[in-house]
Amino acid sequence: MSKEAIEKVQKLIASHKVFVASKTYCPYCSAAKRTLSSIVKNDLFIIELNTIEDGDEMQDALQEITGQRTVPNIFIGGEHIGGNSELQSLGESKLKEKLKKAGAI
Repeated sequence: MSKEAIEKVQKLIASHKVFVASKTYCPYCSAAKRTLSSIVKNDLFIIELNTIEDGDEMQDALQEITGQRTVPNIFIGGEHIGGNSELQSLGESKLKEKLKKAGAI
């Protein structure tokens, strides 16, 4: 994986209040996207890695950055949340608190 891919991913994470790396066929991604889209009102950025040319390289870069290979790979306000399990385990009030702090709601 290239330094450019890592920089590209870091820039996307930094430039969006909520960043989700996803795959269109992943049920955990669908659950995370449903949860976030029902709450986030401002700047929910979802990238479907299986639909873009450099998706594999971006997934490699995300693994390098976070240590997590799986999707969804979720960031709120630049903070790595983890996957769907970690997102759901936050609970609604803690999730809303993080989203409010990030300016996403």
